[in-house]
Amino acid sequence: MDRYELRREDYSLSADQTDLQAAYAKFFQQHSTIETVRAAEGTGFDRDLWTRLCGTGATSMALPEDVGGDGATLVDLTLVAEEFGRWLAPVPWIDHVVGSRLLARLDALGAAGAAGDVVSGARIVAVDAQFDVTVGARLVPAGAIADHVVVREGDDVVLLTFDNTPSRVDNLGKLPMAWVDPASASARTVVASGPDAVAAYLRALDEWRVLTAAALVGLVEQTMRIAAEFATTRYTYGVPISSLQAISHPLANMAITVEGGRALARKAAWFLDVEPEVRPELAGAVFVFMAEEAPRAATLAVHVQGGLGVTTEAAATAYLVRARGWALAGGDPAATAKRVAHLVASRPVDVSSVPAVAAV
Repeated sequence: MDRYELRREDYSLSADQTDLQAAYAKFFQQHSTIETVRAAEGTGFDRDLWTRLCGTGATSMALPEDVGGDGATLVDLTLVAEEFGRWLAPVPWIDHVVGSRLLARLDALGAAGAAGDVVSGARIVAVDAQFDVTVGARLVPAGAIADHVVVREGDDVVLLTFDNTPSRVDNLGKLPMAWVDPASASARTVVASGPDAVAAYLRALDEWRVLTAAALVGLVEQTMRIAAEFATTRYTYGVPISSLQAISHPLANMAITVEGGRALARKAAWFLDVEPEVRPELAGAVFVFMAEEAPRAATLAVHVQGGLGVTTEAAATAYLVRARGWALAGGDPAATAKRVAHLVASRPVDVSSVPAVAAV
């Protein structure tokens, strides 16, 4: 089996990828503390953290080299997304990365002004992450802080610019979310039209789901650590509560969720990059999986801590609301589940792999 075929099943990391993830783990741990996260809840955005993050190349790495980027793979981006989610970073990194990659794919970075400002993150790009909204106003996860918003209107991919950004809508995920109405935009530019444009937009939404799922993997792993640390230091009847099956078994299930979600996210990312037509359902599948499992895991972390867990001061509470709210930023996860079902059902059947049935 050659390396190309092997890589379809082997999603272990290279040394460079391990170093990349370690670097961003250190960055977010240092600069996205729980105090920083709490302080940004009113706006959903920490400008200083965004500036620091852009300074590391986190926005440029996502783009092709021919537009001034560093040509990172989507698998590389899932590693950053895990650390982003682990530390609940109040910045629109996923939205900007997905939106700028879409503009680059459509050769439309210049439509957003100075392309270099988008590459560097000086100008923020947001994207409507919903599959089933193509007309009228829609909730955009980073709509309250974006310089540009990319939306789909029928067969058109449209770049919107607002002189005054829309007002933020309070939301469970503590995101800079806003209602964006294309009719109210100061400027409206159709950057691409037709089936290829729609396909590129749907590809961007799949990337948004893969990266959001990876962020939820990091979030769940951190909630597991919070719960496990608490459970090993609290005693009942002379033993740590972590020794009780009602605590240890659900924590083990959380670990399975983390490993399963991580492997599926990397697999989905690899196929999107290398063989996008072969397994198009994987992006939606990992998103639906983590959208369901992350709130369940975060709820457990709160329950493990008992009365402390339900206080607003507890870190577990911050993870719980984002575990529920981040996936909803892309609309009802059921819409993604339906798309997964459609993609699987429409896949051609390889009759050569179907066992022959003996004649009666």
